[in-house]
Amino acid sequence: MRTLYVVTHPEATHHVEGVVGGWYDSQLTPAGIRAAVSIAQALRAQIPNSAEVQLFSSDLQRTLRTAKEVAALFGVTPNLDRRLREKSYGEAGGKPQAWLDQRFIPPPPPAVGERMEHDEGIEGSETKAAWAQRIYAATNDILHNPCEHQIIVTHGGCLTFVVASWIKMPIESAGYASFRAPSGSITTLREDDFFHNRQVVSLGDTLHPDSAQAG
Repeated sequence: MRTLYVVTHPEATHHVEGVVGGWYDSQLTPAGIRAAVSIAQALRAQIPNSAEVQLFSSDLQRTLRTAKEVAALFGVTPNLDRRLREKSYGEAGGKPQAWLDQRFIPPPPPAVGERMEHDEGIEGSETKAAWAQRIYAATNDILHNPCEHQIIVTHGGCLTFVVASWIKMPIESAGYASFRAPSGSITTLREDDFFHNRQVVSLGDTLHPDSAQAG
């Protein structure tokens, strides 16, 4: 039986400063660091001590710090993968959210048809299609490993595409999907050995102590 634990990093400085995250390399706040410790402890309590564990993480500071707290309890080294980064907002990264809001071209996604290639009007910003494609690719590569317990530390926006990839949703349909969870959460995904059905066991669990939730 394979279990995949998807961690969304806790509170980071861009949350409290009101600036755009994305690829802007913000750090965890003190509250975020405390939450990262609690997340690591919650994972350690769920996974048998004798089990092999693989840990994968976005390479940005806020996810890497979270992954390091997990790594310390499991005695593993995080495998860093820049494909697990949050959506790139291009030149808006690190700027006030109001700056982005004033320049953003609202998407007009139709009820049917293409929903992924909208140009938001921000220099260097990724389309939803490009973002989804790299998350799908990273998740699929992770799942090619036979390890029964795998942990992914990523960003809140990326969770939708990790889950969509997990349930083998066609990427062209992912424009309709939204699996939302708070910062500092754990989503548990499980595949059984007999039917190889893939379950979403829990979505965005923040019941671990001292979880710092942020938008």
